[in-house]
Amino acid sequence: MEYTFQAFPWWILVIDYVLGMVMWTLIGRMAMNLFLPLDSEFFFMKVFVRMTDPIIRVFKPVTPGFLAAPFVPLFVAWFFFMIRFYLMPWLLGYSVMGMLSFPLESEFAAGLYQIFGK
Repeated sequence: MEYTFQAFPWWILVIDYVLGMVMWTLIGRMAMNLFLPLDSEFFFMKVFVRMTDPIIRVFKPVTPGFLAAPFVPLFVAWFFFMIRFYLMPWLLGYSVMGMLSFPLESEFAAGLYQIFGK
């Protein structure tokens, strides 16, 4: 965990964490929408819809019309994945793609390993 904080400036981690949370929220909405309607009374579904609707509206001009409605959040999440995996390292001047990729997931995996690992 300390390696990530030492390897990157704090502002890069904040940007990646925000982009990662948006990406995973969109993926979560798509997964929940497979089992629940968008207007469900389930608290988490309401939160996912309320948080992701503005983001989906922003990406509406680039979303293909033939895409089934439950998969639109996954399509938008793909943009956030591409930004985190390709654009951020490129903008920060790394020559190897993916060098900065996914500090959020790395921290989560390290935490799980500390809890459940040997």
